[in-house]
Amino acid sequence: MTDQVFPKRRAASLSQNQRAIYGGQAVMEGVMFAGKTVNVTAVRRKDKQIDFYEVPRQEVAWVNKLKKIPLLRGIVGIIESSAKGAQHLNFSAEKYAEDETGEEATEEKKSGGMGNLTLILGVAVVGVISFLFGKFVFTLVPAFIEQLLFQNLFENQILHNLLEGVIKIMLLIGYIYFISLTPLIKRLFQYHGAEHKVISAYEAGKELTVANVQKFNTLHYRCGSSFIVFTVIVGVIVYSFFEYDSLWERLWLRIALLPLVIGLSYEVLRITNSMRDIPVLRVLGYPGLWLQKLTTKEPDDSQVEVSIASFNRMLELDQALLTNVGRDSGKAV
Repeated sequence: MTDQVFPKRRAASLSQNQRAIYGGQAVMEGVMFAGKTVNVTAVRRKDKQIDFYEVPRQEVAWVNKLKKIPLLRGIVGIIESSAKGAQHLNFSAEKYAEDETGEEATEEKKSGGMGNLTLILGVAVVGVISFLFGKFVFTLVPAFIEQLLFQNLFENQILHNLLEGVIKIMLLIGYIYFISLTPLIKRLFQYHGAEHKVISAYEAGKELTVANVQKFNTLHYRCGSSFIVFTVIVGVIVYSFFEYDSLWERLWLRIALLPLVIGLSYEVLRITNSMRDIPVLRVLGYPGLWLQKLTTKEPDDSQVEVSIASFNRMLELDQALLTNVGRDSGKAV
């Protein structure tokens, strides 16, 4: 995998009301940010240098139309984010493997060795199916456990749904907690925190220096962790409108309703983000912020530096490409 090269150009500064909404994700030893025209990943190498991976965004007309339709836009966004994330996770995994195994492994890879390829494919699979795994497993397993434990205690299906939601949250928290104990995932969560800090500093109109960025919180209302929590809450509500007579009917119902739950959860996430500055209503986003206490960690200065480098590079390329597009449009007859 090779880096996409773009012409370097200084990004123009934006006023507060011109600031666009950006998102990103943590990768292995780095951060990816999604711009309007390009997605950029910056990773810290073992020699302390920062490598960049830059991929122009390919706009598809019919996909853009779907992204404007409530409910559907959430599903499209999840699929798009999974595909995009896998590509950048591949890059970070490749660089991480090179640093961990040395030049011999790099030569092995060039000659057809499987050492690095196994790691890269492993990360790619996680990137592509992590959402599907999370939703199918964490949707079906809690329903199965709840049915097994409480089926004969009472008949109220709404109460059964609530217990299913509680079990789902407990499994999710336990899973995240235990994987966060591993050094690699802990560093990933630190880069997740660095990503949030940079976004918050940018949205606050602050100059992106390490000192300024470190003043901000690792939590953010638009985080995907918040989305996961909302799928649990929304799921409990949606499931309550549908009755079932057996365990298998209950499980198939969960699968059939999954697109609706995803679409509604995305809309709830948008609403909570738009209301985060309203004191009374900002509490709607608190459940997602609580989960982020597990999925983000305080980054060190070097990790924040990588996040800033990725974001600045994305802004620079965005401005350059948008300027070129505008210039080309002006030449059109």
